Amino acid sequence: MNKANLTVKVPATKETSYHIYIGKGILDEVLAKTKQEMPDKNIFIITDENIEKAGLLDKLDSEKACPRFVISPAGEVSKHLDTIKDIVEYMDSLCLGRDTVIIALGGGTVGDMAGFAGAIFKRGVSVIQVPTTTVAQADSAIGGKTGVDSSRSKNAFGTFCSCDAVYVDVEALLTLDERQYLAGLIESVKHGLIVSEEFFEFIEKNIDKLLARDIDTLIKLAKYNCGIKASVVEADPQEKNQRRLLNYGHTIGHAIESVSNFDLLHGECVAIGIIAVGKIEDKLGLLKDNRVARIKSLLSKLCQPTTIPKNISIEQITECLKMDKKAINGVPKFVLIEAVGKSYCDNGQWAHEVGQDIIIDVLKQMYA
Repeated sequence: MNKANLTVKVPATKETSYHIYIGKGILDEVLAKTKQEMPDKNIFIITDENIEKAGLLDKLDSEKACPRFVISPAGEVSKHLDTIKDIVEYMDSLCLGRDTVIIALGGGTVGDMAGFAGAIFKRGVSVIQVPTTTVAQADSAIGGKTGVDSSRSKNAFGTFCSCDAVYVDVEALLTLDERQYLAGLIESVKHGLIVSEEFFEFIEKNIDKLLARDIDTLIKLAKYNCGIKASVVEADPQEKNQRRLLNYGHTIGHAIESVSNFDLLHGECVAIGIIAVGKIEDKLGLLKDNRVARIKSLLSKLCQPTTIPKNISIEQITECLKMDKKAINGVPKFVLIEAVGKSYCDNGQWAHEVGQDIIIDVLKQMYA
């Protein structure tokens, strides 16, 4: 006999859970709580130069007792494999092992990179997310998505890796510049659009308090966001279907973000993408109300763009759409809604093919 066949049974992944702590001024409690709950772990902090300059790193670790890696320059420009290599090599040089817990202190890019480094270092170590931006506190810190960009598209390298805890200190949002703060609120708008008209109305009614960064309102905003994100992730942790809802407005938004070389912020691009997908919904017969005007009004109050910059071409966008993570054989799929708070599901699917002619026609309408 010169052949043999064996079957390897892989047990189901054990169900896990983690806590999200939301509040004011809880940043300086993170280390003590981590040491209490993970007494056998060695703590390693990953952050970026903006967080360090804002004083949040010192607030987290006032005694500078923990080793840390400060990403420089901050932002999407550093979100690539070379940075991950530097992080992992540095952790290895410190002789850290699988008994490490990484604390990711920062916005979405820090969280994505720290989570990815944690997923691959020694085949996986614990990660705690401490989001400091409106984007990260609403969305990216929750759900276990990690990754970095390729030279062609966002998050081309990555994996799913759940964290061990999330600490949302809304006071960290007071350190953001106005542009970053406002753009990040678009993820909250998106959450309202896909599953909760109540939340969307909360944003509309409390827009002045949100613009003023009222702490109590920011805590309520965080509770809404975390509840919505958690419920969607629990239903579909690895984005096989329903979790794609969280990409509403992101399909065209991500393409614009990449083509702009990240000169436009993530939230700004998603704002444009939300208006574009509203026009797609109109062409597909899903727009039977005034929601696009209502959304535009809210985006205007948040000082967000609703048209594509003239220096970005339709050809650049459509080429980038082929690499979208929801694309099948280069054909992108779009998350759609049929009313504020009600996503469109067809035959059990939450992301849908849209004809190239419709996409191009809509893009032509998206220039001022």
